[in-house]
Amino acid sequence: MSDDQKVVDALDEEWQSIDKLCDGLTEAEWKTETECPGWSVQDNVAHLIGIESVIMGRPPPDHTPPDLPHVKNDIGKSNEVWVDARRARPGPEVLDEFRAVARERIDTLRGMSDDDFSAESWTPAGPGTVRDLLPFRIFDSWAHEQDMRRALSKPGHLDGPAAELSLGRLTGALPFVVGKKVKPPDGATVVFDWDGNTTAITMDGGRAKPLDPAPTNPTVRLTMDTDTLVRLGMGRGDSAKMLAAGKVGFDGDEELGRRIAGEMNFLF
Repeated sequence: MSDDQKVVDALDEEWQSIDKLCDGLTEAEWKTETECPGWSVQDNVAHLIGIESVIMGRPPPDHTPPDLPHVKNDIGKSNEVWVDARRARPGPEVLDEFRAVARERIDTLRGMSDDDFSAESWTPAGPGTVRDLLPFRIFDSWAHEQDMRRALSKPGHLDGPAAELSLGRLTGALPFVVGKKVKPPDGATVVFDWDGNTTAITMDGGRAKPLDPAPTNPTVRLTMDTDTLVRLGMGRGDSAKMLAAGKVGFDGDEELGRRIAGEMNFLF
C-alpha cells in the first residue's frame, strides 16, 4: 500500500468514527451547541459535507443565510451557506448525506494514481497538491469530531492514525506559539506535558527550536490533559476560564507559562 493510500485509510477511519459517534443521536443531541462558535453538532457535520462537496466540484446550495454573529469573513460566509441550508433538516437525514459524500470521496481517492495525488489543489495553507490537502482534511474532520464529542459528553478517538496526525499538527504548532507569539528571551526552555507525552522547546537566536531530551528544570513546564491541549490549540472555549479553573498546571516561571497558554490558539 502506498503512503498516499495510508493517508486515505486515516481519513476513512476518521469519518467512520464520526459516523459511529452520530449514529442514534436524538434530535436534541443533534441540535446541541458546540464550542465551535455558532455551530451545533449537526452544523459541524453539515460543514464537513460542504467542504468535501466543494472539493468534489459540486455547486453550493441556492441559499442565502441570515447575518450571523459568528460569521467573520468570506470563508465563514461560504461555509455557512452549506451549514445553514441544512439547519432545519432532521439530524439523521444530514448524517445520511454525510455518509454518502464520505463514501463517494473515499472511493474516488482509492482509485487515484500517484499523478492524481500530485495534481495541483487548493489547501488552507495556499497552493499545493491533493497529497498536501488530505492531512488538512483529516485534521479538520478530527477537530470537529472533538467539538461534537465535547458537547455530547462522549470523549474518545484520542488514538489511532487520524488522532495521531491531528495531535501532531497541534504539537507541531507549539514552537510557533512560543517563538513567534510569545517570544521569550534566548535560553528560555519550555516543556509541555500532557497525559504522559512531552514536547520541549528552547529559544536560540530569537527562534524556537525543538529540544531533546527535555530538560529536568525548564524555565516553565505546562501540564495539562489532552482535551485541554486540544481546546487551547484550536481556540475552543475561554482560555482565561480554563486557566482560572486550574486546567493547566505551571512549574517554574508561571507568568511566562500563563502567557504561553493564553496564546496557544494557532487556528485563528
